[in-house]
Amino acid sequence: MRYAGVMPHDDALDHADRAKAGSLLSDELGLLIDSATNYAIIMLDPQRRVTVWNLGAERLLGWSETEAIGRSTTDFLPPERRSASFGEECDTAERVGRSEVELGQPTASGRIFPANRTVTALRDVDGSLRGFGLVIRDLSQHRAAEEALRAQKDHLASILATVPDAMIVIDGQARILSFSAAAERLFGYAESELLGKNVNQLMPSPDRERHDRYLGRYHETGQRKIIGIGRIVIGQRKDGSTFPMHLSVGEAGDRDHRIFTGFIRDLTDQQRADFRLKELQSELIHVSRLSAMGTMASTLAHELNQPLTAVANYLEAARDLIDQPDEETLALVREAVSEAAAESLRAGQIVRRLREFVARGEVEKRVVDLPRLVTEAMALATVGAREKGIACAIELDPSAQAVLADGVQIQQVLVNLVRNALEAMEGVADARLWVSTSCVTENTARVTVADNGPGLSDEVAAQLFTAFISTKKAGMGLGLSICRTIVEAHGGRIDAQARSGGGTEFIFTLPRVTGEEH
Repeated sequence: MRYAGVMPHDDALDHADRAKAGSLLSDELGLLIDSATNYAIIMLDPQRRVTVWNLGAERLLGWSETEAIGRSTTDFLPPERRSASFGEECDTAERVGRSEVELGQPTASGRIFPANRTVTALRDVDGSLRGFGLVIRDLSQHRAAEEALRAQKDHLASILATVPDAMIVIDGQARILSFSAAAERLFGYAESELLGKNVNQLMPSPDRERHDRYLGRYHETGQRKIIGIGRIVIGQRKDGSTFPMHLSVGEAGDRDHRIFTGFIRDLTDQQRADFRLKELQSELIHVSRLSAMGTMASTLAHELNQPLTAVANYLEAARDLIDQPDEETLALVREAVSEAAAESLRAGQIVRRLREFVARGEVEKRVVDLPRLVTEAMALATVGAREKGIACAIELDPSAQAVLADGVQIQQVLVNLVRNALEAMEGVADARLWVSTSCVTENTARVTVADNGPGLSDEVAAQLFTAFISTKKAGMGLGLSICRTIVEAHGGRIDAQARSGGGTEFIFTLPRVTGEEH
């Protein structure tokens, strides 16, 4: 107390001085007790009657000091607690020194508020009981804060329980702190099975063995590989099965106390749908090739008929000449047989190209020779062009040699574009078709199919590559749409534009392969 350093020894004090000092001390202690307005501070005698009732008790409980002094504290309890509860608190305090409980505390108005009650036994130096100190603290705000926090947690839990993406929270040592309901459904584990365990348990090898090393490297360097970026990775379920998933990771906390939150989306259905879509696109492309062959059937029959007729004629001539076995006749026979063989090879090449073109096959991109693709496609697509008086020219850039492509599909694009150009130029005087290749950049090759036909109207050009839009009476409107699908699947782009001098140019690009990559 404040008198400890200035008061003389007890023996030197007379009775009046001690009384005065005690009075001052009592006044200051009363001021101190009354200043604690947030707490009800009550002093009780050994019979548990009120001897001190501070302003905090008046404010919290509603009884004035005059009303409270001398009364038993049981008068300030609800009837159902008067008989045992407070007596037990005081008995406990008398036995062990202190008792603390939380209960509903009544007020003079009848309102009951949640309170913390602490009873302390007060004893003399010789250990005899002098009374009790009772401190009551209002817990209303504390309980309200707890309730608000609980409501927030319940709200957050309800959100996480309904979010379709799985959520996993780990600490800086990769130990799992939280495992959402969606994560339980996705991985097959209950949260209780994984809390505190390393998250690498949800990964297949070799990622399982590497994960802690990745996390340690991030702690050391701060270099992000997946945090804040997102990546497609492989997860492993409780039953050992694996599945593709998109993982996005967020980070919170300081350098010494980090937590990482991962949001996981199962990509199994999406990849299955993508695969099915690719199958359907491949099927549609194949049907388109068959349809193209249907429209070219008559001209192909004519083209095949020429070498076959020539073979028959050469062989008939050789048969007739072989009856005269002189040297000059045998030379003619040999020449006729050689020509027949050449024509049969020509027919065989036409059939081979046709078979390759309409074959279903699997989509397979490989390094292919672009000049050969263009030459073979032109041989197939320009069947009958000469008879219609259409001149065809090919210009091949030696630098645009190797490309990464599915050869049959790119030939389908070329055949479609060339056949469209030939049909557009029917009836055009001095009709001409140009097919050329060029090198756009180090990584891109370009193919151009140009004609001097009537060109495209603005209306047609605006929806040229839209499916089921066609300018042909018998067309389905799928040819150019499929061409765009094929080219874009190869990482290229296809466009159409007016040609200088009249007509139309179709231009598409393909990924070029350099010598080192080749």
